[in-house]
Amino acid sequence: MLPIHAVLEPLKAALADGNTAVLAAPPGAGKTTVVPLALLDQPWLGDGKVLVLEPRRIAARAAADRMAQTRGEQAGGTVGYRTRLQSRIGPKTRIEVITEGVFTRMILDDPSLEGVGAVLFDEFHERSLDADLGLALARETQGVLRDDLRLLVMSATLDVLGVSRLLDGAPVIEAEGRAFPVETRYLGRNAAERFDEAMARACLTALGEETGSVLGFLPGQGEIHRVARLVKERLRLPNVDVVPLYGGLDRVEQDRAIEPAEPGRRKLVLATSVAETSLTIEGVRVVVDGGLSRVPRFEPSSGLTRLATVKVSRSSAEQRRGRAGRTEPGVCYRLWDEEQTRGLVPHQRPEIQEADLTSLALDLARWGARSVEGLALLDPPPMGAMAEARKVLTRLGALDAEGGLSAHGRRLTRIPLSPRLAHMVAVASDAGDAMTGAQIAAVLSEPGLGGAGVDLADRLVGLERDRSPRARDAMKLADRWARAAGGGSGKAVEPGLLLAEAFPERIAKARGKTGELLLASGRGAMLEPTDHLARETWLAVAELGGGDARDRVRLAAALDGSRIEADLGRLIEVEDRLVKEPSGRMVIRRARKIGAIVLDEKVVGAPDAKAMAGALRAEVEALGLGVLKWGEQAGGLRARLAFLHGLDAAWPDMSDAALLAAADEWLWPLLEGAKSLEAIGDGRLADALRGLIPWDLQRKLDELAPTRLTTPLGSAGIDYGAEGGPRVEIRVQELFGVTTHPTVGGGRVALTLSLLSPARRPVQVTKDLPGFWAGSWAGVRADMRGRYPRHPWPENPAEAQATNRAKPCGT
Repeated sequence: MLPIHAVLEPLKAALADGNTAVLAAPPGAGKTTVVPLALLDQPWLGDGKVLVLEPRRIAARAAADRMAQTRGEQAGGTVGYRTRLQSRIGPKTRIEVITEGVFTRMILDDPSLEGVGAVLFDEFHERSLDADLGLALARETQGVLRDDLRLLVMSATLDVLGVSRLLDGAPVIEAEGRAFPVETRYLGRNAAERFDEAMARACLTALGEETGSVLGFLPGQGEIHRVARLVKERLRLPNVDVVPLYGGLDRVEQDRAIEPAEPGRRKLVLATSVAETSLTIEGVRVVVDGGLSRVPRFEPSSGLTRLATVKVSRSSAEQRRGRAGRTEPGVCYRLWDEEQTRGLVPHQRPEIQEADLTSLALDLARWGARSVEGLALLDPPPMGAMAEARKVLTRLGALDAEGGLSAHGRRLTRIPLSPRLAHMVAVASDAGDAMTGAQIAAVLSEPGLGGAGVDLADRLVGLERDRSPRARDAMKLADRWARAAGGGSGKAVEPGLLLAEAFPERIAKARGKTGELLLASGRGAMLEPTDHLARETWLAVAELGGGDARDRVRLAAALDGSRIEADLGRLIEVEDRLVKEPSGRMVIRRARKIGAIVLDEKVVGAPDAKAMAGALRAEVEALGLGVLKWGEQAGGLRARLAFLHGLDAAWPDMSDAALLAAADEWLWPLLEGAKSLEAIGDGRLADALRGLIPWDLQRKLDELAPTRLTTPLGSAGIDYGAEGGPRVEIRVQELFGVTTHPTVGGGRVALTLSLLSPARRPVQVTKDLPGFWAGSWAGVRADMRGRYPRHPWPENPAEAQATNRAKPCGT
C-alpha cells in the first residue's frame, strides 16, 4: 500500500464538503496515479471527467499509462492522455491526463468546462506559467459559472498554506512519504575540470561502487549526449545500457529510459529535470546530480528568451536525491561540496516572473481581462514584462488601441501557438502558403526537429524527409495549425519573410568581418564564418543564444536584399536628424531604417529656426547643462546663487535638475534663432539666470554675495563654487592691518582665506584671521623672512600697513 492511501478518505471528505483542497505529498507517495482513480466513484463527480494536469508531456503519458495498467486497460479507455503532439482519448475516457498548456486552451475555449467535474493540478510546485494561469482561470470559472467544479492542487514541495490562502482557506491534507534512506556522497568538482568530464567521471564512479540502475541529472540535451559519449568510451561493464531521457525524444526512446532494465542488465539514464518529479524510472537506486538546470530567462529590453544554466535550488536537489530511495535504500552522489548546499536558493523563481508574457497577455485579453488584478495568482507578473508583452501584441495587430482583443487577435487565439508564431502562420495563410508557416512553427517549437543546422531551409527539408514517429506527429500538428489559420496552399512564401513577420527586431544585416551581424534591435550577433549563411547580406533570425553583448545565431533564413523594400516596406521608418558637418554647418540628414539598421542616408537640406531650436534642446536634454558655454559671468553667478540658496530656499535652486525643470523660463528662449549652443554667449546665459531671481531679492544679491572682497589695497575675487564654501586667494601682506575676519551672506558665513606668499604659493588657510595673527603667524613669519628677506614681515601684522611691494634696497 502506498502512503497516499492513508489520506484518501480525508481527501474525499474535503472535496465532498467543499470545492477546493490542497494535497501535500512527497515524491513516491503515489498521489499522481492513485488520487484520480480514487475520485471516480465520488457522488459529486457523477458522469463528469477528472482532468489531471502535468507540467511535461513525458509525465502526462507515463501517468496515464500507469493508471490504465492499474485497471488492466490500455491508455485511451477509462484513462487517456492529451498533449500537443499526441492524444489517446476514447468515448469512455473519464480521466484525462493533459499538459498544463492544453488545459489553458481548453478553459479559454470553454470557460464553463462542461462535462468536467474536477481539475487536479499535479506537481504545482514547479510553478509553470500555464499552471499559474490555469489555476487562476479555473478559480474564476468556479466562482462565476461552476461552484460544483472541484479544484485540487497537489504538490511535493510547496508553500501549501500560501496556496490554501489563495483558495480562500482550502483544507490542506498531508500525506507521509515512503522514501527509503538515501546516503549522500559529495564528490566536489575541480573548477578547472569541464562539467561533462566531471559528470562522466561521477557516473562511472557510481556504476563501479554501487549496484542497480543509475539516474544522472544534467542541464540539457547537449550535455546528455556528450556525457553519454564519454561514458561509453570508458565503460568497462558490459551489462550497462546508457540511455538518454529528455522531452524531445521519440516515445519509443522515452519508454526505453522509463521501463525496467532487462534481466541481468543495468541502466544509466542521463536525464534533464523532466525526471525530477512525476516520472518513476524503474530500478533506479543511485542518483548522480550534476547540480545544474536550464531555465528560460526573458529579457524585455531585447525581446529574447535565453536558456540560462543555473545551480539547482535546494528543493530540486532534494527531489533529485529522493529518486534514489523510491523502492529501496539508495545513494546520491552530488557534484559539489557539502557546504555549498547551504548557498543554494530554496526554490527556483516561478516562471511568471521570468518568462516572455505575450501568451499570457493574449490569453488574458481573450478571457476579457485587461490586467491580472483580481486573478488568483500566487505571484504577480513583472510590470515591465507585461508592458513589453502588450507592446508586442499591439505591433502584431492582436490588440486594438484600447488594449482589447482585435479581430486578428481572435484569429490568433484559434491557432494553438505562441502569439508571434500564430501571427506568422496567419500571415503565411493569407499569402497562400499556410503549411510552410506551420512547418516553420513546428521547427521552432520542437527542439532538434529537422536537424541541427543553422539554415531554416535545411531544417524544413530535414523535417520533410524525417520518417520518425516524432516527425510524423509534428507534421500532423502543423497540418492542424495550417487549417486553424484558414488553410491556403499553392503559392510558396520565403521562410525568411515569415520569420521577419514573427521577429521583426531580429532582422539582421551583415557588417564588418564575415559572420558579423547587426540586428534591427541594435544588438550584435555572429555566425560561424564557415557557415554558408555568413555570406548572405540580409538574414531573418529565429533563434539566438550566447553572450551579453553579442549573440550567436542558432537558426535563421536568408532574405533577398533586392526585395527588402517591396517585402518589408511597412517596417521601414524615416528619421531626420541634425548633423554638424566638419565645416561647422548644421544640416538635416534623412535616414531610412529598419530598427537600428540604416538602409540609406542623405542630406535633405538645412534646418529652419524651429528645427534648429528643437535639435539644440534635444542636445541639452540628452547631454545635460555641461554642453553650454559656462564662462566667468554665468558660471560665477550660478555659484553665487547656489550659495545663497543653501542659506535661504527663497533664492533659486541652481542644481542641474532644478535648472532643467525651469528651462522654459530661462534656457529654451535662448535657443530661438541660435545656430549652435556655442553661439549662446556667457553674458546671455548670465542674464537669463538673473531672470530667475525674485524681484524682491535682486537688489540683495551683491550685498549678500559680492563678487569681490574689498581689501586695504583694492579687492580680490571670491570663488563661491570652491569646496568648503566661498574662498578668496590673496597674498598675506595685502591683509596686514585687517583685524576682523571677512564674511558673506550677511555676516553668516566666514570666507575661507587662502593666504599666499609673495610668489603666490600657499602659506596658510584660515577662517579666523585675527586668531591667525595672534597664533601661528609667528612661525609663518620666521619662514617668510628666510624665504623673502626683501619683504616686510611685521611682528604684529594686525597693526601693520598692508603692502604688495618689497622693501627698498638697503633698508
